[in-house]
Amino acid sequence: MMNCVAIDDEPLALEVLKKYISKIPELNLLAVFCDGIEAGDYLQKNIVSLIFLDIQMPDINGIQLYNSLAIKPMVIFTTAYNEYAVEGFELDAIDYLLKPFNFIRFQKAVSKATNRIKIKNKDDVPSQHLYIHSDYKMVKVAFSEIIFIEALDDYVKINTATQSYLALLSMKKILDKLPEKEFIRIHRSYIVASEKIAFLQYRKIGLTNNMELPVGDTYRNAIASLKKQG
Repeated sequence: MMNCVAIDDEPLALEVLKKYISKIPELNLLAVFCDGIEAGDYLQKNIVSLIFLDIQMPDINGIQLYNSLAIKPMVIFTTAYNEYAVEGFELDAIDYLLKPFNFIRFQKAVSKATNRIKIKNKDDVPSQHLYIHSDYKMVKVAFSEIIFIEALDDYVKINTATQSYLALLSMKKILDKLPEKEFIRIHRSYIVASEKIAFLQYRKIGLTNNMELPVGDTYRNAIASLKKQG
C-alpha cells in the first residue's frame, strides 16, 4: 500500500485524480491540496510514499515545491505544459503525465512507482550469498555453507562441506563481505562460521567437520565473548 497525496490548483483536476486513485487498491489517498504552500507544509510533517504534483501553480510551482522537501517521496508530475518534462525527469520523477490523461495512462504511471518500490525492497534484503571470482569464473557461495576461510599468501581458501574455492582476496576484504554476526576471525590466518564451531578451548577451536584450528593471541577476547554467549 502506497500512501499518496494529490496536489493541483484546479479543483476539477483534483477530482479526476481522486477518481483514478480510488480505482487502484495499492493507493491510499491521505490528502488533496489546491494550495502548494499548504501542501508543502503537510509533506514536511508527514510520511508519504507518492505525490501526484501539478507543476504550474500560483505562489510556488510543483518543481520548486518538490525541491523544497527535505525528504523527497516518489513523484508523478501532472501538468498541461510539456516544456517542464525534461526538468521533471531530472528530478528522477516516476512519470510525467500530460493533461488530459486517461485512466490507462495514469495506471501505467502508478505501476512504475509500484515496480520501483519492489526493486528497492529487493535491494534492501540482505544477501545470503558471497560472490567471488574463483577458477576464472564468478561463483556464488551461500554463507550457510561456509565452514571456515583460510589465508594463503595473496589468496583466501573458502571451505564448505563439499568443496573449496580459491579467491584472490585479502582476509580483511573477505571479512568485509561476510555478515558480522555469523563469522568470527580467530587467527590471522582463519575466519570461521560461528554456527560451525563444535567446541571452544583457550588456544584452539573444533569445527563441525572435525577439524581443529588454532586461536591467535590477538583474537582470544573474541573467543571469550563467544563462550559467554554460549
